Amino acid sequence: MQKKLKKEWVNNEKNMPRVKTGPVRSRKHKKVKTQAKGFKHARRKRIKSAKEALLHAGQYAFVGRKLKKRDLRKLWIIRLNAAVREKGINYSGFINKLKKANIEIDRKILADIAVTDPKTFEKIVNEIK
Repeated sequence: MQKKLKKEWVNNEKNMPRVKTGPVRSRKHKKVKTQAKGFKHARRKRIKSAKEALLHAGQYAFVGRKLKKRDLRKLWIIRLNAAVREKGINYSGFINKLKKANIEIDRKILADIAVTDPKTFEKIVNEIK
């Protein structure tokens, strides 16, 4: 015959020891504070403010990565436009003729060639004329 357990042994929530979150919380706080280095005033010192500042910083960083790509593309187009106008074509006509000639060099590489190696760029322009 099985021995019946008393109710206090089955439901032992009242007798469990209290667990404090000391080391876990301090590790989490330390991580937040190291990430918030370089921020000013309470955004560096207070945990709540630091967490909020980090969230906003992350959003700004995400947007900044998208803006960086946009800005670099603008720069390549400006450089190409300047280089192509010296050869007597405008930018849109140049890109159109590149596509018709099936030359698949992207704007980044074309802009780099135009700046660093003008002779090669001139050959590309002469090929599509």
